[in-house]
Amino acid sequence: MTTLLDKAREVIRLEAEAIAALEDRIDATFERAVELLYNCKGRVIVSGMGKSGIIAQKIAATLSSTGTAAMFVHPAEAAHGDLGMMMPGDVVICISKSGNTEEFYVLIPEFKRLEVPLIVMTGNRHSPLAERADVVLDVSVKREACPHDLAPTTSTTAALVMGDALAVALVEKRHFTQEDFALRHPAGTLGRKLRLRIEDVMYSGEKIAKVAPQATLEEVMLEMTKKRFGATTVVDHNGILLGIITDGDLRRFLSKGGTIQNVRAQDLMTKQPKSVHTGTLAAKVLEIMEEHDIMQIIVVDHEHRPVGMLHLHDLLKAGVA
Repeated sequence: MTTLLDKAREVIRLEAEAIAALEDRIDATFERAVELLYNCKGRVIVSGMGKSGIIAQKIAATLSSTGTAAMFVHPAEAAHGDLGMMMPGDVVICISKSGNTEEFYVLIPEFKRLEVPLIVMTGNRHSPLAERADVVLDVSVKREACPHDLAPTTSTTAALVMGDALAVALVEKRHFTQEDFALRHPAGTLGRKLRLRIEDVMYSGEKIAKVAPQATLEEVMLEMTKKRFGATTVVDHNGILLGIITDGDLRRFLSKGGTIQNVRAQDLMTKQPKSVHTGTLAAKVLEIMEEHDIMQIIVVDHEHRPVGMLHLHDLLKAGVA
């Protein structure tokens, strides 16, 4: 007897098979579609009715966030005024499983009048819509995952994946970088990871804990307490970084029976401490600190002078993690 879990697994299997079948359809026709989108001087208009319309909205959003200006236009609304959003230089992507979506019929002559190329994603390459297209992308499926083979399930998944394939191909063709992506995602955790640099969160100037190599243990502890980093840098008379002393270094020194008389900062410090340069992404700094299991890090200039300092908690409070 078929259980609900068996049916759920079948849905996943059917949709996975439909996605796998798309791989063989990535050919010269797909390349033609990518070229049309790459050379688009205006915007990419993505359109679809019903569930195809929802997929079209997601494809438009993915294209826009990855360097290809795109927008969703509802085909029924387009016929009642929204067609004014389109202009020569645009490229249209229409999504229709059957290729018989009536709402598109009234629009096709307008696409031709505006001389906008038409890319059609459909499960019927011989449909009226496909016959009027400049490029047809085959997103046909053997059957829907719906037990009645009716509700758009497998077919919408296939169209969505084909849209992702177009978007990622354009990312490669445009040499779209992580920095480009960051410009389009300034908010939220993603934006902070891609845009926030170490100088945006570090403490600088008089807030940097510093002592000379000959500083006494008392001076070291006073500086660490005053600046509240749980650490202090050790710099020479030219301000060049020599080392770092953390509260952990102090504990280890004392636990080994070290005497506090006549001890100097240079006796306690860790030489050649981990440091980063200004301009480094805060997310990268977090990776370095986690990799080396350190709580504090020093930011240096090109002459290796400390210009900033921060604690792991500062990155966490900034929402980088």
